[in-house]
Amino acid sequence: MARVVLVCAMLVTISPKYAGAADRIWRMGVLTLADENAVRAVILPYLAARGFVEGRNLLVDVRVGAEGQMPELARALVSDKADVIIASSDWALHAARAATTTIPIVASPIGTDPVHAGVAESWAHPGGNVTGVCLIAPELEVKRLSLLREALPSVRRIAVLSNHRKVVEAGILPLRKAAAEAGLELVEIWIESPNEYAAAFDAMRGAGVEALVIVPTPELYRDSEQLGELAARSGLPTVGGFREGAHKGLLIGYGPNLRELSQQVAGYVERIFNGAEAGELPFQGPTRIDFAINMRTAKALGLTIPPSLLVGADEVIE
Repeated sequence: MARVVLVCAMLVTISPKYAGAADRIWRMGVLTLADENAVRAVILPYLAARGFVEGRNLLVDVRVGAEGQMPELARALVSDKADVIIASSDWALHAARAATTTIPIVASPIGTDPVHAGVAESWAHPGGNVTGVCLIAPELEVKRLSLLREALPSVRRIAVLSNHRKVVEAGILPLRKAAAEAGLELVEIWIESPNEYAAAFDAMRGAGVEALVIVPTPELYRDSEQLGELAARSGLPTVGGFREGAHKGLLIGYGPNLRELSQQVAGYVERIFNGAEAGELPFQGPTRIDFAINMRTAKALGLTIPPSLLVGADEVIE
């Protein structure tokens, strides 16, 4: 478990437009399974440009831990009287929601429908103290399978790698259906920790799989480079959940634009600091989907990518 706390001791003058931001020190809690990269790269600069400046009038408390640590870390943020909690993942969101019904919580993002997950009354009017961003994950997983099949029309046995089975498995059902309709066999590999990566790829080779879909849970996305290296050594063309995965060695990266999602979250934090009620802010989904193909990986695997697939990519990495 890691904890990062940055405390400001002094306020300085800012423009009249944001004068209200200087009336107090704001406390922003962050609860995450993986890392704080999006907070540092996108959310804090966004807030700073609008008068909420770390080191002046903003205290940032980042709590990073495993799934089982989420409840304890959420309670600690509540005890420290955060003004808002950014919950990065379904597991962080449910832990934060169990810890408080009053502190605003912004999902950043979650992979399940917030209404089906029981955290919102509706997308337009969540109610309660929760709002945020949803990845609409099941539809994206089916599309990733489709792209992999278009790149490799001869494959018949495809592995799916994921963790957090209790939550993620329900989102795999549309993928199972799509695979069955396409005459594909899915080999599901469920893991609990990074220590199981090597054994997971051994299992894939033993099962004779020909390609791989990696479900973009926080930890698997964080470890995309390591997983890409294992996939390359195993000779497995692999699709991951975000464009950045292709930059880290996967054959295909397809998913929501991460910067856009973080900006949506930052916008909600700003509005909450300015007095908005979380339950009145609608849940948002991604509006921009990125698609990248790594041709270096394709060449290393001896693959010829169909021109029709290349034309549709936002980025081709040579």
